[in-house]
Amino acid sequence: MMKTDARPHGLYAITPDWTDTRRLLTATEAILGAGCRILQYRNKQATEEQRQEQAVALRGLTRKYDARLIINDDLDLGLFCAADGVHLGEDDGILAVARARLDAAGPGRVLGASCYQSLPLALVAARAGADYLAFGSFFASPTKPHAKRADPALIAAARHSTGLPICAIGGITHANAAGLIAAGADLLAVISALYDAPDPQQAALKFTSLFQATDKGSR
Repeated sequence: MMKTDARPHGLYAITPDWTDTRRLLTATEAILGAGCRILQYRNKQATEEQRQEQAVALRGLTRKYDARLIINDDLDLGLFCAADGVHLGEDDGILAVARARLDAAGPGRVLGASCYQSLPLALVAARAGADYLAFGSFFASPTKPHAKRADPALIAAARHSTGLPICAIGGITHANAAGLIAAGADLLAVISALYDAPDPQQAALKFTSLFQATDKGSR
């Protein structure tokens, strides 16, 4: 388990709907090897047995690279594989219940919440015990092509209102990522621009370098 006082920050890799576990692990290890320290396991196509297999294998990889593993939309799977936390959407369970179960499992478990384009929803999530808040989609996304767009102004508003780390998601690429970091995003959640890249490791390095440049500029 990572330090409980470590504020989530940087590239937040999210896995694609791949049922080929070897392919998934190879790409993910390349991304973690490039410095990504937060990984979300999300797979809407795999069977329950495959999801358990992949989650446990990814737990091993994240331990190897001292990275956090967050499970998407499935608290039971997160507890099963001893993940560092879970991320829940609006219809994926009650945040306060998830917070209590994570705390009962041990210290330092992370709870993330999807807030879409809604600041009021973010305030509710913060009161329920979320550790970070996700907004999106900021750009056209191949994963959710019909998702509504979020206004970048939400990032600063949510940080000011809650004090929590803010995650931006939705169609993020190397070309548009810097603007979201400048707007105050602590985390950039990326799927396609990492896993569909010809070289996932180089793609991850480009994203991590954007945060490094911003960190240096803020000193």
